[in-house]
This record gives sequence, structure tokens and C-alpha cells, in this order.
Amino acid sequence: MGPELSPEQQAVFAAIETTRDHVFVTGRAGTGKSTLLNHLAWHTSKQLVVCAPTGVAALNVGGQTIHSLFRLPIGVIADSSLDQPPELKKLLNTIDTLVIDEVSMVNADLVDAIDRSLRQARQRKDEPFGGVQVVLFGDPWQLAPVPGDGDERAYFRDRYRSMWFFDAKVWEEADLRIVELATIHRQHEGEFKFMLNAVRHGQVTAEIAERLNETGARPAPEDGAITLATTNGTVNRINAQRLARLPGRALTAKAEVSGDFGGRAFPADEKLELKVGAQVMFLRNDPDQRWVNGTIGTVAKIDTTVWVEIDGERVEVFPSVWEKYRYTWSPATQQLRKDIVAEFTQFPLRLAWAVTIHKSQGKTYDRAIVDLGPRTFAPGQTYVALSRITALEGLYLTRPLRPSDIIVDEDVRRFMSRVAAVPAIQA
Repeated sequence: MGPELSPEQQAVFAAIETTRDHVFVTGRAGTGKSTLLNHLAWHTSKQLVVCAPTGVAALNVGGQTIHSLFRLPIGVIADSSLDQPPELKKLLNTIDTLVIDEVSMVNADLVDAIDRSLRQARQRKDEPFGGVQVVLFGDPWQLAPVPGDGDERAYFRDRYRSMWFFDAKVWEEADLRIVELATIHRQHEGEFKFMLNAVRHGQVTAEIAERLNETGARPAPEDGAITLATTNGTVNRINAQRLARLPGRALTAKAEVSGDFGGRAFPADEKLELKVGAQVMFLRNDPDQRWVNGTIGTVAKIDTTVWVEIDGERVEVFPSVWEKYRYTWSPATQQLRKDIVAEFTQFPLRLAWAVTIHKSQGKTYDRAIVDLGPRTFAPGQTYVALSRITALEGLYLTRPLRPSDIIVDEDVRRFMSRVAAVPAIQA
């Protein structure tokens, strides 16, 4: 399943598979964290469960949300009692390895609740995570946990050094081995890689800023480039305006939703409006490898299926099925079971004259227009936007970058300084 691992990825897989160490797998954008996670899920010999903080993130990795897996309440959990029915206890007792994807969005309180939940269910109160190996995937330079209301922020200020997962109390008892994937598979130009690294770490010199701004100042192409913007409002406005400009009536494809999908965190539009000539982005990899998640194309024909032109070639696109899973324990097989509890069927397409920087996570574009609006407002936002692009020549800016656009979280800087101290895993 999926591409072959690089020697570096293979070494990390072996380190997870052959030890019980708690491992945090990180790395710059484009280093293949998702590829490694996918390989681990398919090839491990361990009883492995994958979870993620949000519904869409869980769907993307074929896992379950943390809250639904552990049956945890939403919001700060603190010391509240954890209700664990017998079937949940059985399930948690079968896990060898717990994988948490997009862990940078998971706050310290939730990590401690996972720890407490596993200790309680497995009746191993003195062992971190009840003896389960925990493997974390994510990049704290890119995505941060979302702060709640004033009371929630006050709770974190009083109890934790920061909201971040790495400041959970459990790490005072458990060692977390940090492994940083170094080989970038997305960009191949040395100069652009160097500049992205400077943006990532908040070390942009006047020369780097000038080079990025000079390159990005060219007139943006009318077609084939996607705008990466900071807000949903900007994205929705651009997409609606561009769709309205096209002749003809928009046709709507309504998604089919079955089972317990829970909430409205759908992986694609519930109602997808398209016209011939619309610029679209694919939301999934094609099994026949005609496109990948993030490929940009133009709608050429709409019938019971949609025909999209990619680089001069027309491909027929059928609806895709996204499956929502739930883990259960099967007494008959004495194995963990992964059951489909809901399905979402829709064309794997989204209007793509524009997309939010947040939703561009994990995507790769040959060229993009970066619209940072009046200001960036989150650490890592500028880095995420720039690092989606494969080459410097593909960068277009709606305005020059300013020093205030490069925001680096000081807690992340503190934690990630430990990376250098971890011995490299040998292939």
C-alpha cells in the first residue's frame, strides 16, 4: 500500500516496530510523515489504533477521533471522572500501540486524559499510558492547538507550562523520543529549501525576504494557480466570484451520507456546485495514479460523472466513498476490529481558485498565490502557505512579506531544541 519508504522512513518504522519507545515523528513539510504513518498502519505486527483530534484528520488517516475512541467529554477534562463501560475497557486493553496524528493540535489536558484513561482501563496506574506505546505524528511549527474561552485559557495558565501536547504532565514520567525526518520530497531546489527553513524557524534575513518578495511580486496567472488565504471569508468570496463569471448554470452534486457521521465535519462539500470551466482541486489520491490529493484541474464536462482536464489530459471522475471507522474488540477472533460506522459519498473535488492555508495542510502545488490578507494571525501560517509550493518560481504574493508575518511560537522553539540531542536513527 502506498509508495515505497525511503531508507530514513524505513529506519523510523523499524524503530517504532521493534521497540516500545514513545516516539514523536516530526519533520518539515514534504518530508513524508503521512507516507510513514500510512505504511505503519498497514504493515505493523502490533495491535495498533490510529486517532486524530478532528473528524476530517481522522478520516484522512482511516482512524477515529480521540474523543470518540476514548469517550471523552469535549472541553477541559482536568480531574473529572472517566466513565468507561466494559466494551471500552476491553478495547483499551488490547492496544499495543496508539498512533495520534496531527498531534500539534492536541492540547496538554487531552494528552493527560488519554494517559489517565489508559491507566484506568488497563489497571496499570503506575505506568504511563497504562503500558501502551504512544507514537505521535505532527509538526508543531505548522499547526497549534486552538485556545478555548477565557476560563479554559486561565486553566492552562495555572496548570501547564503551555497548552502544547509536549507540556502534558505524563511526560514527567515518560520519555518521548523525538525523530525528525530530514529528507524533503516536495521541494528539490536547495535555495528554496533553505529559505523555507528560515521561515519555519523565524530566522528570515533581509536578503531572504527580498528574494521571496522579488519572486512573488510578478503578476499572478489567471488559470492553474490556487490562492492560499488566511480566512474562509476570503476563500468563499474568491470561489463564488470566479464561479459566477463562468457562463451557464451551476450544477449541484449532493453528497450521500449514511450511518453515524456525527456533526458536519465532512471531508468534502455536502453540496458541490460546479460549472464547465471551474478550477477544481482533487481531495483524494487516485488508485490509478492519474491525480493525487491536491492536483488542480479544470472541469471539462459534467454528466452523471465529471470530466476534469489535468495538464491537457481529460480524466473521468466518479464519486468517492469516505469511510468513518470505529475500533471494537472481537471476542470471537480475540482481535481488534475496525468497523465502518458511516459513509460519505461525493465527487472528490472542491472549487479551487482559493483554499484556506489551514485546509492546504498536506497538499502540494506547483504554483500558488499566497494571500496573507491584512496580517497573519497564527504561528506557522506563513510557513505552511509557502511550503505547499514545489519551487520558488511557483510563488506569487498578493503583497510583500513583512517581518510580522513570520510568527514563531516560543514554546515550540523550546521543545524542538531537543531534536538535536536525539541520536539519529541508523538505517
